Amino acid sequence: MTQATGSPTLRGAAVGRGIGIGLMYGLWKPRVLGAWRVPASGPVILAVNHSHNIDGPMLMGTAPRPVHFLIKKEAFVGPLDPFLRGIGQLKVDRTTADRTAITHALGVLKDGGVLGIFPEGTRGEGDFASLRAGLAYFAVRSGAPIVPVAVLGSTERRGRLISALPPLRSRVDVVFGDAFDAQEGARSSGRRTRKALDEATVRIQGRLTAHLDEARRFTGR
Repeated sequence: MTQATGSPTLRGAAVGRGIGIGLMYGLWKPRVLGAWRVPASGPVILAVNHSHNIDGPMLMGTAPRPVHFLIKKEAFVGPLDPFLRGIGQLKVDRTTADRTAITHALGVLKDGGVLGIFPEGTRGEGDFASLRAGLAYFAVRSGAPIVPVAVLGSTERRGRLISALPPLRSRVDVVFGDAFDAQEGARSSGRRTRKALDEATVRIQGRLTAHLDEARRFTGR
């Protein structure tokens, strides 16, 4: 399929995955659990909690398939702009309805790719407490299943170069959950009204929070 100008490519994301693998396994000790739950083919959305600055690269290096992440435009500065674009990542303006980012993200799913989203919108406690409607929109619009992902790093301060990063060579758990349909149990399947998206967001939040709680119990984090 011919790629539109500026569209992310699977080849670029595959290169990004290789970089992520080198970064993740070179600097930390990842323990990846449940990666088999990610569908081997077809469109899928990875919904990731966001508590570390490098959660994106962590997922790129541990997910079983190349991932195209929606990343805030502020990260695309200087040489990072062509680099991030080159490895298949998507720039998004979080202050408005970014039509270019939406088109590219839906294009990834239409082509059977993997879209990575931090549904909380920004780095915080990483507990899925405040979800935005973007995740529900992409899931409902595309029909792609959602796979919840919990990234759980050490809370120790010792050994950290940067406060928002896990200590070097510490263990980081990446736990993939069961795929689910955002409209599972909905009365108005396929509708994209504000009410339908709000209801889907509530259902999604429940599933993501439950997965995070289970992941924490299982890993002892």
